[in-house]
Amino acid sequence: MHTPSFAEYVVCLDRGDWRGVGDLMLASARKLESVGADFLICPDNTIHQALAYVEPRSPLPWLHIGEVVAAEASERGFRRLGLVGTRWLVDSDVYPERLSARGLECIRPSTTERSEIHRIIMEELVYGVFKSESVACHQRVIERMKGTGCDAVILGCTEIPLIINDANSPLPTLDSTRLLARAALHRAAQMQR
Repeated sequence: MHTPSFAEYVVCLDRGDWRGVGDLMLASARKLESVGADFLICPDNTIHQALAYVEPRSPLPWLHIGEVVAAEASERGFRRLGLVGTRWLVDSDVYPERLSARGLECIRPSTTERSEIHRIIMEELVYGVFKSESVACHQRVIERMKGTGCDAVILGCTEIPLIINDANSPLPTLDSTRLLARAALHRAAQMQR
């Protein structure tokens, strides 16, 4: 496991520098290859936007979090998925591209909802602050998505499962980080055979 400081990524994210994000990812990829890794994962949904810059230059293959979630959604029979996460992720095509390739639809929060969810993630959750009103905000957004026909919601941020899960969500949840971890374990086990 290797990563530069989250703050280094945020500097690049704030200025829309996806090549800079990709360079940080590649630095980690090279270090991990040098210590014997067979493949790579990134539990951060947002920075998957940089994989287009990374994969052609990467010394090792990557498991894509969006592909893992899309496969699980398809397997479970979900068709219309809500997406919550940082504004960087929700404004991107990380999930819509992977979902549409499987005939699945992606529904994003409204602009106002995106801003509030982003604020909760970046000003509260990353600092370990868990407020009941932030849980309620996510629940309202997911309930609204349910009203538009969504049959599940993608928790497209490492921190969101700290406050939202199947027990308190109006829709079934797809915890992207947990699904990626399971897919990585499965792939590693297959490589050992």
